Parts: sequence; structure tokens; C-alpha cells
Amino acid sequence: MKFLVDAQLPVRLARFLQASGYDTIHTRDLPRENATPDIEINAVSIKESRILITKDVDFLNSFLTVGL
Repeated sequence: MKFLVDAQLPVRLARFLQASGYDTIHTRDLPRENATPDIEINAVSIKESRILITKDVDFLNSFLTVGL
């Protein structure tokens, strides 16, 4: 499994998943780090087949509105 951990969650969660053997990145690992817009995070998760871990309630709405 591959994961992408969103900015509202701690980097240590991503590092824990990595240490557990999962291919995991945090938004801090992206070029724009935690300033990466939701639309770009969605695109990365789809392009790289990553499961997005977030607690951002608006994320689902932005995903459905944009229709990626």
C-alpha cells in the first residue's frame, strides 16, 4: 500500500508508516510542502495510486467539485 499523509497530520505518522514498511510520503515531502493546494494533493494521490490520509473535512468536497 502507498499512502500520502496530509498537512494536518503529524510527519511522525508518515515516518511510522514508512518504518512499518509502507511507501508513504507527507505533504512536507512535496515540492510546495504543506502549502500544496488540495487539487495538487489529489492529483499526486491519483497519479501515484496513493491512499490519502487526512482529517480535512473539505477535502472530499474539493475532490467532488473538481471531479478528478
